[in-house]
Amino acid sequence: LVQIIPSNSLVRCNRFLSQKINLEKPMPSTSLANGSVNRNAGDRPPDAVADDKPGVSMMEQLVPEITTHALSYLDYPSLCRLSMTNSLMRKAANDDNAWKALFHKDFTLEQDGITPVNGWKAYYATTRAIISVNTGFFDIIRERSLPEMAQLWLNSDYVKCIHASGELFSGYSEVMQSWQLCFNWEQGFDFQVHNVRTRILTDMAWVTMKAYLNVDAGPFLITNVFEHHNGRWHMVHHHSSVMLIDGVNQQVVVH
Repeated sequence: LVQIIPSNSLVRCNRFLSQKINLEKPMPSTSLANGSVNRNAGDRPPDAVADDKPGVSMMEQLVPEITTHALSYLDYPSLCRLSMTNSLMRKAANDDNAWKALFHKDFTLEQDGITPVNGWKAYYATTRAIISVNTGFFDIIRERSLPEMAQLWLNSDYVKCIHASGELFSGYSEVMQSWQLCFNWEQGFDFQVHNVRTRILTDMAWVTMKAYLNVDAGPFLITNVFEHHNGRWHMVHHHSSVMLIDGVNQQVVVH
């Protein structure tokens, strides 16, 4: 287990488990002069002490709520590696509550009330995939790669693209022509993306965010919509608009 989980995550998890087990241990008994044994009020009989159960691991001794809290100290790679150690660890690491807690820690609390159809572990993995594709979209813009942009978009007549200029491009051909015009500009784009939020419904996902070109101007407000086809996520809608600062459009470069 030490070799599988990164040391920093393992230390935090083990520290919590050790503290919890130590808190549950009974205080030592003392012998009185008459030979009787004085037990503390909080003592439990030996057969009730979890640590003394033969053949039972520390994880099996913990109630589910404590196990989930202990696993919250692990990050995504560590939780995945933990599930590959043995059947007990796999059961604990696949607990839906553990993945829900990790989703909230890594992404957002906005979706606390939803119930993913395939569970929180699958929802977490899909969210990571969507964010990766969305990040790739901005990498394509930085590199001004039209072939990669063409692969990202779904080749369909219902795709839409609204640039910050307000102009609407409908259909795959028009959308690609609009990006070709953008990439032909001499000035490149290096967006700093913040406040990324995702929402996934089976084979559709949308991502909202703020993208900055420089610290002086206000952000672009961007919405990207993706559909899942043939094992890949493809963009079907892009909408970029300019946030007004004090009622004035301070953006100079529009994509």
